[in-house]
Amino acid sequence: MTHPSHDESIETSVQDDNMQNEQIVEEASVEDSTASAEVCAEQRIQALEEKAEENYQLAIRAKAEVENVKRRSDRDVSNARKYALERFVDDLIPVMDSLEQGMNLQLEGSEAESMREGLALTMKLFTDAMAKHGIEKVDPEGHPFNPEHHEAMSMIESHEVEPNHVLKVFQKGYLLHGRVVRPARVIVARGPSKPLDEKA
Repeated sequence: MTHPSHDESIETSVQDDNMQNEQIVEEASVEDSTASAEVCAEQRIQALEEKAEENYQLAIRAKAEVENVKRRSDRDVSNARKYALERFVDDLIPVMDSLEQGMNLQLEGSEAESMREGLALTMKLFTDAMAKHGIEKVDPEGHPFNPEHHEAMSMIESHEVEPNHVLKVFQKGYLLHGRVVRPARVIVARGPSKPLDEKA
């Protein structure tokens, strides 16, 4: 049996080492590409999750906006129905004013009394019909002044009524479902003036 020469055994050893090195490099390369693929997949998953969350938030906002639009349109339709009579009420108020003025006329005789009774009945029917449709009269005499429902025509010093209360009503106001159609035009009481020689 012949023994391989020392050079042959070195060469075989070097070849074995080269093969092992190539195998290690290939394994490292396979591990690197596997790790790289895992990292790439994780990044892709994370990007898709972020996109899904973004789309979910957009869907929630879109749903909320649709609900807001629906509520707004429902409210607008409700208000349109509720206040559709506003122009009509504006036209009826002068008729009511005329009836009230007719009631206050100083007529004499039996015909005058029957006329006053007829006007009173007409006014009651008219007032009831207005109330049925959400129209209410604002007659604030003696009540505190409310700038939302009253229009102050002037202020007069008075000992009869508390300050900032309505002393006299020039023209009654009207509300339609709580909304002012015409404010009551009033004179407001103020407290007694201080004498000029008093210092505040």
